[in-house]
Amino acid sequence: MRSDPITEFDLTAYVDDQLGVDRRIEVESYLAERPAEAAGIMADLRSRDELRLALSRMPVPVSVRTNAMAGRLERALRRRVVIRRLSRAAVLLLVAGAAWYAQDDVRTLGVRPSVASAPPPGFVQDAIRAHGTSIVRAAMISQPEIATYDPAEILSATAIRVPALPDDWTVRDVQVFPSTYGPSLEMVLGTPDHGDISLFAARPGYFDVDPVGTVVDGTSTAAFWQVGEVAYALVASQQSREALERTATRISDDLR
Repeated sequence: MRSDPITEFDLTAYVDDQLGVDRRIEVESYLAERPAEAAGIMADLRSRDELRLALSRMPVPVSVRTNAMAGRLERALRRRVVIRRLSRAAVLLLVAGAAWYAQDDVRTLGVRPSVASAPPPGFVQDAIRAHGTSIVRAAMISQPEIATYDPAEILSATAIRVPALPDDWTVRDVQVFPSTYGPSLEMVLGTPDHGDISLFAARPGYFDVDPVGTVVDGTSTAAFWQVGEVAYALVASQQSREALERTATRISDDLR
């Protein structure tokens, strides 16, 4: 007999390979009794594995066909994962609302305060540092900016997809340089809404599909997300989180 009911948290963790052996067996027993739900989970697992396989081959020369296939797989997996995470968020909101009306102490939910304010992923700090470096570089006469780049060449050399940029944005500088996670991409872009902004991309060493989040660090604001094995961040100075999040969401849509 199971000690705890199987929840959406467990199902998502099962797909993401984040469960211990005991809990994984319990999830599989649960799915064995629910063929329809098991079929959905199997589809998630297949999309995850197909996307991992496509991404693992990206360091070799990439064809248009391979790139398009990876895009389709990313869109399928992202929809499934986001829907499941939205479901979990809805449950948490209902629980929090019930606790508020009952005027219970939040601690009775068993949630540590640190969970509600989890720090951003480590690559975000690299993105913020890269943005600061780009500002220094822009002011140096001896460090010329390079505005031309080849997305296909960057993809082949680094396995990083460069998203499509708005037509009214201007590319000021493009650099590939070392980071905590290996070769990363830093683009300095001129925009009508945010002034000069940085687009940072790196491969953090794990697979995930995360919607856009935001963080403020001093005078820098970062909007970050991840698609498969590549993480991205838009970083700007003196910008509101809401405005930058809207812009990042539009950029991330190109990667679905």
